[in-house]
Amino acid sequence: MTRGRTARDKQKMISAFLLIGSLILVTSPFNAGECIICDYFVLVGEPIAIRCPKITFPAVHSDYKLTWYKNGSITPVTTEKRARIHQRDGLLWFIPATLEDSGLYECDIRSLNHSNKKPVSLTVFKNDNGLCFNGKMKFEQQVMSTHTGKVICPDLEHFRDEDNNEPEVHWYKECKPGFLEDKRLLLAEGENAIFIRNVTVQDKGNYTCRMVYTYMGKQYNVSRTVRLEVKESPLQIRPEFIYPRNNTMRVELGSHVVMECNISSGINGLIPFWKVNDEDVDSFDSTYKEQFYEEGMPHGLAVSGSKFNISEVKVKDYAHKFFCHVVYDSRQITAYIKLERPAPNIQGYLIGGGVSLVFLVFFTVFVYKIFKIDIVLWYRNSCFPFLGKKVSDGKIYDAYVLYPKNRVSCLYSSDIFALKILPEVLERQCGYNLFIFGRDDLPGEAVISIADEKIRQSRRVIIVLVPEPSCYSVLEDADASEKQLAVYNALIHDGIKVILIELEKIQDYANMPESIKYIKQKHGAIRWKGDFSEKSYSASTRFWKKVRYHMPYRKNGSSSGLRLLPKDFSSPQITSEE
Repeated sequence: MTRGRTARDKQKMISAFLLIGSLILVTSPFNAGECIICDYFVLVGEPIAIRCPKITFPAVHSDYKLTWYKNGSITPVTTEKRARIHQRDGLLWFIPATLEDSGLYECDIRSLNHSNKKPVSLTVFKNDNGLCFNGKMKFEQQVMSTHTGKVICPDLEHFRDEDNNEPEVHWYKECKPGFLEDKRLLLAEGENAIFIRNVTVQDKGNYTCRMVYTYMGKQYNVSRTVRLEVKESPLQIRPEFIYPRNNTMRVELGSHVVMECNISSGINGLIPFWKVNDEDVDSFDSTYKEQFYEEGMPHGLAVSGSKFNISEVKVKDYAHKFFCHVVYDSRQITAYIKLERPAPNIQGYLIGGGVSLVFLVFFTVFVYKIFKIDIVLWYRNSCFPFLGKKVSDGKIYDAYVLYPKNRVSCLYSSDIFALKILPEVLERQCGYNLFIFGRDDLPGEAVISIADEKIRQSRRVIIVLVPEPSCYSVLEDADASEKQLAVYNALIHDGIKVILIELEKIQDYANMPESIKYIKQKHGAIRWKGDFSEKSYSASTRFWKKVRYHMPYRKNGSSSGLRLLPKDFSSPQITSEE
């Protein structure tokens, strides 16, 4: 066994010895964090520091103000340090206390939001005749027989000397010194406590501790009396690991982890310890600092444990198991815990991906809704040529054009649009093949037979509308049968798509044929707002994009044999929606 290992084992034995035993403070008035009226007591002529039960000192927050008052007084206790009664560092000091100081005091805690007062009771007493303590003013502590017990001198943390050194404490049993000569007793330096090995019933009794406190150049005695009770030890219970239980812990690289091992048993002083890679934890890594503890539990059980901090998890910490050991009945019982990297948080990715997908869908729909026409036209021009030659549908014309025939009062503009502008854009620029009744029919042919035949040979029907109701009297003349037949075949018989074009905004469709009203209600209409400028003849304007969107696909190019009106054919200016 190496020298370092021997020193380590010795340290464990000393730590175990100092920490074993069971200590229960039954009625310490200084442990009164939740009392209604907290009781403090002090021997007359000795100093005492009283703390407010609502706050744990030293204060770590600065958002409150604490002030002490004598009960019933509105004048706060002075903060002058030379005064016998003063408040300092949140504590109420009596240096020393007199019999007249007995009574109630209040600590007033004020913050930005509220104020709260807590009463504290102080009793200044005299010792019983012939004794160094008062039988009614004692602290109660309890230890188990056959084990190592610990007697603590309580509430000395405020009575350090001017150099902040631990006070020198002298002990008496039943007011007599010299009892520490018993070899079973050990004075714990720096802990203000006595360890008693192999406690017996004879060890119970009154233990008085006394120290000297110097303040402002004067010395004062500070004494406490502890009534020690000895309980019979319960039957020994085999220790069981509470944690760990051969399990794994998922931790992030670089995170802070507290590795804790605790056991339950009926044996005081049974302290577990950590090892990794067959080494003590602090030998494996000097940054690991192991700490031991033991707590008394009801029904004679004890919980003891040890823990150490891994301030920053390293890669090497994932490669080993951390074993917790406890020695019981000459046997070693172990349990381990292993660190593992956490599994990827796919939930976060799924949520983020889902949100992104929903956003993308809404964005795509939004963009498509705004730029639908441009997208469809781009797709036709970019992708259709690569899709291969499609089977012919047997149609000759891309559209059959209907418009109100020429009347001097209102239809001159429809003639210009149907016979000049429409062919210029759709035929010359876009390559569509149109059949325009009145331009492409032969003289003497029957209107009904021509309309029926040409509509069947067309992929679309374009109907040009004007707003004047008088213009639709044409539906009652010879042209009416042509229009009715065309619309009937387009809507009912052949299922051909109909495109309505308003040369001007039509407010009321009440005088329109039922078929026109049906088409308007179901598919809407495209309104022309253009004039006869060069821009109106461009297929890239918004109006012509809408018309091309409703037309079938046709590769751009000019049609031959077009019969167009002369360039100087003019009309009143008309408007179109772009």
